[in-house]
Parts: sequence; C-alpha cells; structure tokens
Amino acid sequence: MTSTRATLLQVAERAGVSLASTSRALHGSGASPAMVERVRAAAAELGYSADAIGRSLRLKKTFQVAFAVADIGNPVYVEMMRAIHEVLAPHGYRVVVMSTGDTATSTTELVRSLNSGFVDGMIVSPLRTDDRLIREIQQAPVPVVVIGRALDDRGISSVSTDSAGGIGAAVRHLHALGCRNVGFLNGPLDTTPGAARQRGFDAVAGEIAFDRADQEVAGDFTVTAGLEAARRLLARGRLDALVAANDLLAIGAIRAVRELGLSVPEDVAITGMDDTEIGRVFQPSLTSVSLGSTERGRAAARIMLQLADDPDHAAQQVAVGPELRVRESTGGAR
Repeated sequence: MTSTRATLLQVAERAGVSLASTSRALHGSGASPAMVERVRAAAAELGYSADAIGRSLRLKKTFQVAFAVADIGNPVYVEMMRAIHEVLAPHGYRVVVMSTGDTATSTTELVRSLNSGFVDGMIVSPLRTDDRLIREIQQAPVPVVVIGRALDDRGISSVSTDSAGGIGAAVRHLHALGCRNVGFLNGPLDTTPGAARQRGFDAVAGEIAFDRADQEVAGDFTVTAGLEAARRLLARGRLDALVAANDLLAIGAIRAVRELGLSVPEDVAITGMDDTEIGRVFQPSLTSVSLGSTERGRAAARIMLQLADDPDHAAQQVAVGPELRVRESTGGAR
C-alpha cells in the first residue's frame, strides 16, 4: 500500500481557509494566532511536514543553507555540494545551490541578499574576492563560510588549500619523467585560483632548468576555453608536457594535442588539478592534483553547523593539503 504526501491545498480544505491564508499561517506571517493554530492542526492531521513546520516556526529558522558558486556545472563544485549535503542533512538542513557568476560584484550582491532571511547561513566559494565582498561577509546577518583563500586576518571562517603547492608538485612530477619543454595552461589571473596557481608554476619553473617553459591564459576554467588556449600554446612550438590549472582545461588540452596527430602521454604528458570524477574516467585517465574537494566541503559544513548553533563562535580556519594522483595521462598505471 502506498501513501501520498499531503498538499498545501488539502491542508487549506481541511482547515476551511483559503490557500493564501494557509501559506501565510504556515510561514507565521500575516495570520492571526487562531488561524495559525487551526492551519497547523490541519497540517498535523494530514502529515503535511508537521515536524519541519513546527520546528522552523518554533526556532525561527529556515533550516536551509545556501551553497554559492560561480559555475554550478563545474564538477569540483558538485563534489563539494555532495559532501556538504552529507554533513548537513542528518541535522535537518537542506542545501540550496546558487550561482554567483564569476565577478566579485555579483557575489557581493548575493551575500547582501542574506538580509532577506531565506537561509540560516551560506557557504560560498568565490572566484574573485575584493574588499567590498569581504565587508559584506563580515556584516552578514547569518554565518558565512568561505571555501577558497584563507581569511583568518579578516575574522572570517574559511577552508583553504595550497593550489600553488599542488601545481608545483605537478611540475616536479613531469620533470622527473624527463619532460624538458613544459607549458602551463592557466585560467584568468585575476581570480583567486588563477593567481595562486600562477605563483606555483612560476616558483617551480624558476628552480628547474627547463629547455622551454611557456604559458597561456584561458578565458575561463572550462573545457572549451582550455581547447582554445591549448591550440594557441601548441602553435608556438613543440611541448612534451602540459600543466593545466584544472581538469576541465586539461581535457580541452588533450583534444588540442590529438588535433595535431599527437598522443597523450606518448608525445605530450598532461596534468590537471581538482581530481574530479570526469578526469578519473576520461580516456586517458587524468593525472591530477587533488585539492580535497570532498574534505573541504565537509569541513565547511561542520563549521557552518557550529556557527548555526553559536553565532558568536570564533572564526575558524581549516587547511586541506594537495595530493598528486598519477594516472594514464602521464604514463601511470592503466
């Protein structure tokens, strides 16, 4: 025997009031105490999310946490979202995924909207950060946790990683394989990840005596942008290795190498960053630097739970280290 979930219309009919009045009563706005009691009684009789409604009204909380990212289609954010959900769901929280766009201004506007009270907190992973955004986060009426650059000096809870060190590990790996003509395929340099990964490449490439160390900046961190930028990079001369700033750029680079009739890794070894599922199942499977997407998501969610229970809790900082995962694109095990 199957049961169907009660609808808002059924609650309204049971309570003998309009649909609009039922909605107002359940949300505790614009309804008399008698109306609220009558509608809640009808909701309880029908099993219309009675516990969740009562809990929200009693505690004056939405039990929703926003997860705000620049590109909701990027697989690294999908892995973070899953991890955040796994931590928050057992505590009764829903995760609301939101797109910030790729500018600091659009992210700032989204943080400012927290004043409307639609969520109890926000976990945000901004591509670009400026002083206006930081001020909005500091003044937000609900807890905000940043996945990205460390912000301990600004009193903001954050979960960071060492992507500069991760790029360095990839470059050293390629040098150890005997590669001497290396190219670096980065995303926009005015983004937090782009700037950090550029520092990592410059530092290690400056230490190692490569015969050639070239680089190209893609328009964004997507497969298409990676393909276009890799074409420009490869057109300037032969490379035996290519370091990409994320897995999507690396996949675009593999396409560009194949267009020239070359093979990966036999002719050009390629590394990515983020260790995403798409990189792991791609052919060839992608050597990539894991930045602990799942671990960072879990850490941010745990901080959010603590701040939701105690908004005056001191800001917390968590750092997740990089780890190189060697696969087929640099000659690893098949």
